[in-house]
Amino acid sequence: MPVNAHDTRRPFPLRQRFQPLLWLGVTFLIVCMLTRLALLLVTGDGIPASPSLWLYAFGVGFGYDLLTLLYFALPLVLWLWLLPTRWLLSRPGRIALGALCFLLLCVMLFVALSEWTFWEEFQTRFNFIAVDYLVYTTEVIGNIRESYPVGWLLTGLGATAVVVFFATRRWHRAQDGGTSFAGRSIVGASWLLLTVSAIWLVGADLKDRTDNQYVNELAGNGIYQFFAAYRSASLDYDRFYRSLPLDQAFVQVRRQLQSPDARFVSNQPTDIIREIHNAAPERRLNVVLISVESLSADFSGTYGRVESLTPQLDALTKDSLLFTRLFATGTRTVRGLEALALSVPPTPGESIVKRPHNEGLASLAEVFNRKGYVSQFLYGGYGAFDNMNYFFANNGYEVHDRGQIDKNTIQHGNIWGVSDEDLYTMALGEFDKASAAGKPFFAHVMTTSNHRPYTFPEGRGPWPQGKRNSAVAYSDWAIGDFLKRARSKPWFANTVFVLTADHCASSGGKASLPVFRYHIPLWIYSPGNIAPQRWDRLTSQIDIAPTLLGLLGMDYQSSFYGADVMQQTAGRERAFLGTYQLLGYLRNDQLVQLGPHRRADAVQPSYSDDRPQQRLPLDNALALEAVSYYQTASYRFTHGLMAQHAQ
Repeated sequence: MPVNAHDTRRPFPLRQRFQPLLWLGVTFLIVCMLTRLALLLVTGDGIPASPSLWLYAFGVGFGYDLLTLLYFALPLVLWLWLLPTRWLLSRPGRIALGALCFLLLCVMLFVALSEWTFWEEFQTRFNFIAVDYLVYTTEVIGNIRESYPVGWLLTGLGATAVVVFFATRRWHRAQDGGTSFAGRSIVGASWLLLTVSAIWLVGADLKDRTDNQYVNELAGNGIYQFFAAYRSASLDYDRFYRSLPLDQAFVQVRRQLQSPDARFVSNQPTDIIREIHNAAPERRLNVVLISVESLSADFSGTYGRVESLTPQLDALTKDSLLFTRLFATGTRTVRGLEALALSVPPTPGESIVKRPHNEGLASLAEVFNRKGYVSQFLYGGYGAFDNMNYFFANNGYEVHDRGQIDKNTIQHGNIWGVSDEDLYTMALGEFDKASAAGKPFFAHVMTTSNHRPYTFPEGRGPWPQGKRNSAVAYSDWAIGDFLKRARSKPWFANTVFVLTADHCASSGGKASLPVFRYHIPLWIYSPGNIAPQRWDRLTSQIDIAPTLLGLLGMDYQSSFYGADVMQQTAGRERAFLGTYQLLGYLRNDQLVQLGPHRRADAVQPSYSDDRPQQRLPLDNALALEAVSYYQTASYRFTHGLMAQHAQ
């Protein structure tokens, strides 16, 4: 016999009322589990076939999925809680409820698809990169459209959503056999209480309990990780990280920054400015610093690749000062730009390039400008992205980007920028102008071609479009073409070419800080000016600027954290590498890791993904060095002490 929807004798009226919530929960958990399984399978041998690791990933992951469900389901909880029964069961009410359920289903499927593409690129769940990219929707959406068959993917996603929605339609229809507002409030208030409690009791890093970072990432939930990263965009070092009394931190860092070529200008405890004196005579050579997008060292035959992707760069090796153990500070372009321009460790949270109050800082360009140089930053894309134009324009550089290139002359372009050869054509024109004016020039050139969607002009080589290896090969070809054109210029013989990367091509690995993912190449090429040599000692990306100035024999005032490695006492080599939260200090074949909650530990560095990272007892002396570097760098920026110094 049919039962009326308003029949108060129907059992479990609250269950009937909140049945769509049960449907959403089950569907959400299934989608999350399938996403985790898909990411596990695509990771391959990055995760051993270990029952304990799989159990950890899926068990802890299930907990984070439940936690994320508390947030994700809030719109539906509020709807089912607050809507009066008469409105809920009306035809418009049922249509609205169905629309809300369908929308939430589409969102969870879209997130699953997005997680797949993000994992493919970064081998991690959503993190600060995903948050960062949302600010630049034009570039990111354009990149997605150029990299993937978006129409087909969205069609498939929509079709899947429709099939699932109608196949489960009886489960997301609400009934109400006589609930009261007070009864519904028990469910709604309990849900809100659980949600608020979860915010205070559970953190995003609680899952990071294994030595395999892939497993730790799989144990998380993409939606949860996204919002956790958003909350961590600005991390106060003193609040979240291990620290020392400030005067002790500066005493320690001043001791570490002391070198044979340096003399501190004052005894003020927070002043790290040194007078750098070079014994060699000063040479006013032009400098062209090219930071190639995502150029990992292991792309190159010079660095051991059997089938090299960089024959043009390899050909320079015999005539170059080659650095074999150079490590980037981060995994984003802005981190590389920060290291090259400011010679500063990667402080937690956002890069200085994108932070407020980053004007008038002591930069590499400032040193050259005081020597009478024209300093330039040249970028193949639109420099509003990642705040690059603003940062460089306010720190001593003339800025030139894609907007200055005549569209009729562009050989090729995609959403990220023009092809490298078009960028180099613009650069050559600017160099000619500076040379004609009788001014030496310093130029930092930032490329874009080795970035998804990996497209470039046709006919440059036998490389298929849309492949990373092809983009690397093209970037190398473009450097060879650039140098060929530069050799015909009157300023070539007086120019130093510094060829390096902003960061590596991939950032993920089994380790939290996989050192091998930070290994980047460096050629300093200037026949007749810089003697060929192989430098095998550990070098940090922040050492490039002071080392370059040392090679030019320049005397200058420095507040750089980097060292001229040619003047550095053997045994004091170190490198800095980090994510937006985890800060690494590499020295003596140990990696000290500083993290939120004042965490500090040490591991044996992971120089390949095949070798698991081993935990080591924390060396207190190394930990002291690491803390002093990162703490004072953070303090100096937030307190305006990185400003240009008067001379």
